[in-house]
Amino acid sequence: MKGKEIVTLKRSLLHDTEKHLNKQIEMEGKSSAYYLSMASWCDMMGYANAAKHLYAHSEEERQHMLKIFHYINEAGGHAIQPAIDSIQHHFNSLREVFELILEHEIQVTKSINKIVDHCFEVKDFATFSFMQWYVTEQREEETLARRALEIFDIIGEAGIGLWTIDQELGKLHNLTNEGGM
Repeated sequence: MKGKEIVTLKRSLLHDTEKHLNKQIEMEGKSSAYYLSMASWCDMMGYANAAKHLYAHSEEERQHMLKIFHYINEAGGHAIQPAIDSIQHHFNSLREVFELILEHEIQVTKSINKIVDHCFEVKDFATFSFMQWYVTEQREEETLARRALEIFDIIGEAGIGLWTIDQELGKLHNLTNEGGM
């Protein structure tokens, strides 16, 4: 046997599944970069608690990416580090940041659902099972994003509203770190 044939024999991951997972790696990497950019903007604008929340969220997304990286490689595939570009760096308001987060998380959910559907179709039950963690995680991510926007609606942005919202976003950050969401 040649070297390439041996490597192929060690592979349990379908090539199509690997492509889907590498696209998800790219999405998770972009999420991490996007949230890091948002955190920097919040820091620059004086929203310290929102920044803290988004710095932590950026790292969490990076961990999601690495989890898929390891899965692909352990299944005999090849995880690819994506190029990250086209990241927005300036925002019109704190509310816009959190509206964009919800929109983005909905897109991530759709992407994960597409992978899960593919795995079910091709009967790749190991990857299907692996992806269930992401299905649950995405429900939490969307809930967190919706909760952040509810804070804007409940408090309002006038007067000391933005300061109060930033304080509440810090508490939201603490809830996610304590396992409350």
